Amino acid sequence: MNTSNFFSKLKSKYLWGNLLAMAITAVVLVVGVKLGLDVYTHHGESIEIPNLKGKSVTEAERILSDLDMVVEVTDTGYVKTLPADAVLEQSPAAGARVKSGHIVRLTINASQSPTITLPDIIDNSSLREALAKLTAMGFKVGIPEFVPGEKDWVYGVLVKGKNVQAGDRISIDDMVVIQAGSGMLDDEDTVQFVDPVYDESMESDEFDSFEEVTGPNDL
Repeated sequence: MNTSNFFSKLKSKYLWGNLLAMAITAVVLVVGVKLGLDVYTHHGESIEIPNLKGKSVTEAERILSDLDMVVEVTDTGYVKTLPADAVLEQSPAAGARVKSGHIVRLTINASQSPTITLPDIIDNSSLREALAKLTAMGFKVGIPEFVPGEKDWVYGVLVKGKNVQAGDRISIDDMVVIQAGSGMLDDEDTVQFVDPVYDESMESDEFDSFEEVTGPNDL
């Protein structure tokens, strides 16, 4: 191809028409992809998370479903004054803005109070140690009950007036009463001191008589 033919082709309407069509196609593709991504990701669209605390799980699911969001129960807690399945916590918090389809995680109220395993404190610790351990674990501890035995040694644990053992699960709402030693073997024990009896007949100035036994060499 010589120079004259090359320039003549550049002047061709057909060539420029093809180039223009390719440019338009490229622009349309770029714009189309951008618009498609915006639609797919809901670009610029946000929904305010409602306050769900105190509502039942069923009601929370209905509210979020209307907003095109998903509910996921991830944990439970316990508040005595609230009904079972009431929402205690939510994430994201109320007022946050998210896109539709977002997952809202809920913590709901348990149907019954949680329980704690009684540790091995019976006949294995002092009153002070037992009180500290039970309090740290979250037990509701009442006034100790004292029973005959070594002072302040733990001899038993009562819940609702009944003895419980290490390993038993106890509700956090139940009062735990420690039975500790009072320092006496028996509630009626008293220490009686008896003065020694002095008998004059036992007094004597004479020594006990004895017979000396000699050995064979003394014969």
